[in-house]
Amino acid sequence: MRLAETGLRWRRQRIWLPVRKILHIDMDCFYAAIEMRDDPALRGKPVAVGGRERRGVLTTASYEARKFGCRSAMPTFRALELCPQLIVLPPRFEIYSQESRRVREIFAGFTKLIEPLSLDEAFLDVSHLQSDGAALAWEIRSRIEEETGLTASAGIAPNKLLAKIASDWNKPNGQFEVTAEEVSEFMEDLPVKRLFGVGRKMEERLATMEVRTCGDMQKLSKVELAERFGKWGVELHEMCRGRDERPVKPNRIRKSLSSETTLPENIAEFPPLVGIMEELRTHVVESVEAKHSDRVVRSLVVKLKFADFTGTTAERATGHRVALPTAEEVLDAEVYRQLLAEAWSRGAGKAVRLIGVGVRFADPENTEQLSLGLE
Repeated sequence: MRLAETGLRWRRQRIWLPVRKILHIDMDCFYAAIEMRDDPALRGKPVAVGGRERRGVLTTASYEARKFGCRSAMPTFRALELCPQLIVLPPRFEIYSQESRRVREIFAGFTKLIEPLSLDEAFLDVSHLQSDGAALAWEIRSRIEEETGLTASAGIAPNKLLAKIASDWNKPNGQFEVTAEEVSEFMEDLPVKRLFGVGRKMEERLATMEVRTCGDMQKLSKVELAERFGKWGVELHEMCRGRDERPVKPNRIRKSLSSETTLPENIAEFPPLVGIMEELRTHVVESVEAKHSDRVVRSLVVKLKFADFTGTTAERATGHRVALPTAEEVLDAEVYRQLLAEAWSRGAGKAVRLIGVGVRFADPENTEQLSLGLE
């Protein structure tokens, strides 16, 4: 009997291990889809969710809006230039969180091994179930549509990296599977831009090295990639081969919570970054209030990655329990603006490719001591 037929694989440690069945479920245009579901008059029209003010940015855009080039994290004024008929709606995060909980209840009917990535996507480990991964993904997606009126796409693969890539393959309302036997062939022709963290600028940089597919990248040694890109190069060496041993981690005590976005185009001016930062902060506030209102926030954080792939993190200590005062007050907007300015100044004028906003929580075991010490 062949190894593939046993559902096992040989590892460096010379131990037989079962091939995992990992699903990545990703809701289709989640926020915009909810708005169109709740207001049928919006269906078929270009719809986006985000801020309409001068520094506002889009949180998401419907597929109709994407045809015009509208994307998440795009400044609203730019989206309206591309699509003057774009309908921009203010976010309703309470409703989005409610729908997210309904979807996760559906996941819980299949497995306890659920790792949410955001309100609209999660990894599921269904290795313990007898049904094949594709059938399980189809059933989960059908349940979601029946119970919420929303659609989801899915990726099925032996690891998280490949499952996330696959979930984007047949969007919207579709699924795609990469089996263990297909990994090598699948990665050979996969464009490098499909790898996590490879944006347009990185794609262009790799193209100057004659690297356009993962097969091209596999010709470079780990040492060569590390010399060019540092630690990121070592990660690329593994990713371009479809390797990822990270387990699905459910119910872990979070040490931090953040929201970040890789920008569609690098931004070389400070004002647009402020608008994007404020949108990300809103997401963090909503998530903290919904799930972590009993935690003590140890510090506020802003992260920037620059066009040359260097990065910096600005952080400021706090020490308030979220519920007293509210998360909106604890995650102070002015403090985040100051942290953004601090991080930006360290870049000495470099363009920014990624921005992140977050909080670090105090250790739950030390919460009482920390609270007493701050009073």
